Amino acid sequence: MSFVVDQVRRIDSQLDRLQLSATRAGSFSITAEEAHNPTKTSRIAHLQNLIKSLSTTASSKHSLVPVARISEALQRANIASSYEDASYEHELEWLLVSKATTQVYGQVLSTILEQTIPLEDDLWYWDDILSTYRFAGLYSIQTSPVRVWKWSQEIYHDVLSRGGQVANGWSQFYGLVKDAVQERSIANIQRRVVSPLALVRNEGRKKRAALRKIRLINANALGVLLGEGLGNESVHDDGTQSPTLLGTQSGHRWKSVMSKNIALMDAVIQSVNTAELSVDKFDDSVASITQDDQFYSLHEPTGERTASTLKPADVAERLQYLLRDALPTYTSNFNAVVKENGRPSLIIRYWLPATMLLVSSTTILRIFVNRKEEILTWVRELGQTVIDFWTNWVVEPAMRIIGTIRHNEDSEVSIMSKRSLESDRASLERMVVDFAVKNPEGPALNETQIADIRAKVREGDLTTVLRSYEKDIQSPVKGAIVGNLASALLIQVQKTKVDVEVAMSGIDSILKSQELLFGFIGLTPGVLVSIGVYRYLRGVFSSRKGVQMWARQGRMLLILRNIDRILTSATATEDGEISYKDHGLLVCEVHLLRQAANGILPRRIFHDLLVEIDELVDVRSGLQRQQKVVERIRWAYSKWFT
Repeated sequence: MSFVVDQVRRIDSQLDRLQLSATRAGSFSITAEEAHNPTKTSRIAHLQNLIKSLSTTASSKHSLVPVARISEALQRANIASSYEDASYEHELEWLLVSKATTQVYGQVLSTILEQTIPLEDDLWYWDDILSTYRFAGLYSIQTSPVRVWKWSQEIYHDVLSRGGQVANGWSQFYGLVKDAVQERSIANIQRRVVSPLALVRNEGRKKRAALRKIRLINANALGVLLGEGLGNESVHDDGTQSPTLLGTQSGHRWKSVMSKNIALMDAVIQSVNTAELSVDKFDDSVASITQDDQFYSLHEPTGERTASTLKPADVAERLQYLLRDALPTYTSNFNAVVKENGRPSLIIRYWLPATMLLVSSTTILRIFVNRKEEILTWVRELGQTVIDFWTNWVVEPAMRIIGTIRHNEDSEVSIMSKRSLESDRASLERMVVDFAVKNPEGPALNETQIADIRAKVREGDLTTVLRSYEKDIQSPVKGAIVGNLASALLIQVQKTKVDVEVAMSGIDSILKSQELLFGFIGLTPGVLVSIGVYRYLRGVFSSRKGVQMWARQGRMLLILRNIDRILTSATATEDGEISYKDHGLLVCEVHLLRQAANGILPRRIFHDLLVEIDELVDVRSGLQRQQKVVERIRWAYSKWFT
């Protein structure tokens, strides 16, 4: 919902409350004669339906009633020039034209506001052009075809004015063209002293000045409409419940307010359409036009003069004039000025790269055709690489992690085969026992001694083998031939193997206790690469919400700076209020602030910001209070501005 829609809704709700309060007072009551008259009853029902169609509740939540529907409702109302004063039908006709006036007021505000705001982009464009000679040269190249075309047209029309025709002969026509070119060259000889870039920059300054002028005039128009129009008659909270608003004490004051607002809108549009009018003379122009306007001069606190002099048909006719003539004329004049002084169109700005692309398109197409197979191979290999990466570095590690969580034996991390230690340890026991049985130190070993040897071997004790080894090592050759040196050595080799496997088993246990961690470590590179690629592609091909969010936050801060600059440079009147021009500029920036904040701020915070904004644009609060509101917005919502 925009700032203008808020204003219209507020005024429209006051008209509804006015009707309810007047109904209780009896002025909006149908008489018995009217109730029993079928023609009157049908007419009243028709007017009530038209009034409902012009209410903001009947329009879209985020827009105003369209101009075509307003005009159609006024036509269908078929308001007669003659009327019966104080009749219910007459009051409904006044309410209908009041509803229409409210919607026309919103349309005028919206049109001026929506056309003024984009001028800032055009002004930034000219600021960029004038900032460096490089941009000025680029602009000169971009607009060179337009200048050549205009120059050719001037030469052609000059030749035609001299009576030159191709039918008279090429030599005569060529001679006239040559003379026209020479005369123009002599006339423009003073311009040759100035460099082409200086001429371009001078053109940019003139266009920027023209845009600044129309922007300030439109801002002044907004300020006048809001300060003197229906927006100033409304009260933010009480509406028509206030005894000073639209008159519950006098039942006709609201009619006077509506007629005054119609005259004000007409005067503002006429003043804006005056091309030679300066910004300083705008208020005087509006005052002089309204001074001679009957709709404005009849305005007085009670509204009796308006009710007794003006007819609803006159008001409806004036509204139709605003919708059909005044507002379209303003729009066409404004568009003409912007077209002449605004930034060039896309065709003019990008004709050079578009031409280069068009010229080189055949070469580019030929390259693609000649390397078709290579390009297809690159595409296939790229696709296969992506698939293999996804399978080998994302899917398979993820499946192994799932298997680990489920205690799947196939997914266990291990650096040695299962039961390898048990088999080697059992082999060592058998080797030591056989050695001890074959080489007893005394009588033959019994089962108890053999069991004791087995227990010692499990603990790593090979005393039986080492004693024999120590004895045979004293005579290695003899021990190797007739002794047990070879067997003892082989048993120690097996013992070393078992010790190594015990150590590896410990490491294997550590790995198994952390296999979930290792699984996630193996999955992390693939996931990180996938997330990075996904975010990059989303930023390139999607709406780039993150970048847009940052841009909108920066834009909010920039708008708040502009608001603070407007209020700082504003000069307060005797009543402590800012001028209409500054008020209009403030409304433009506030409108942009609302749009930028919508979608960034949470719903509740955005509603609180709207309350602050309503207080900010209320010029009746005074300049100092408005500056304090800006300061409060800056620190209260700084979290969303940065």
